[in-house]
Amino acid sequence: MTLLLKVIQLHKNESVLIKKAVNQNREAQHVLFEMHAPKMLSVCRYYIKDIHHAEEVMLNGFFKVFTNLNSFKNEGSFEGWMRRIMVRESISFLRKQKNVEFSVEDILVHDQHANNMITNIEVSQIQEIIDELPEGYKIVFNMYAIEGYKHHEIAKMLNITEGTSKSQLYKARKMLQDKLEKIDKSTSYGTT
Repeated sequence: MTLLLKVIQLHKNESVLIKKAVNQNREAQHVLFEMHAPKMLSVCRYYIKDIHHAEEVMLNGFFKVFTNLNSFKNEGSFEGWMRRIMVRESISFLRKQKNVEFSVEDILVHDQHANNMITNIEVSQIQEIIDELPEGYKIVFNMYAIEGYKHHEIAKMLNITEGTSKSQLYKARKMLQDKLEKIDKSTSYGTT
């Protein structure tokens, strides 16, 4: 019962902070930043390998959050609204760096083994493997698997076809699965 009250209280506090931040209250903006910066940095880091660039993108994202805060209509979560801004900022950064390339293949291939991810690998290893993906694969994988975007949404945001989005996701999953299986085999052989 106490936990429920704390969650409700935290939500009410966030709503109050948002209202104050809309009115340019710097203290409220600072508290909101402190509350959400670690998660938003993680979002940017999913897309951008270099931590310094990810931090820069996150800060630019927060600038947009506070500049456009009056457009947040309390429809859905505030965190989800911010995540969408951070994803767009990350993609925009990668486009400016000209690091984003998408395969022109629109072949839809079904991955029957996509959900057979290996679970005994550390999160840091998985992040390193994701970082090794070609940028196009990584962006689509992160948007679909981590952020929960649908292929039609990804296609619209990245100005690609749905088929290209599906193809990029398939290829990303295949590469990840192959790398994870190699790591799993090497750790299995090392422990016997």
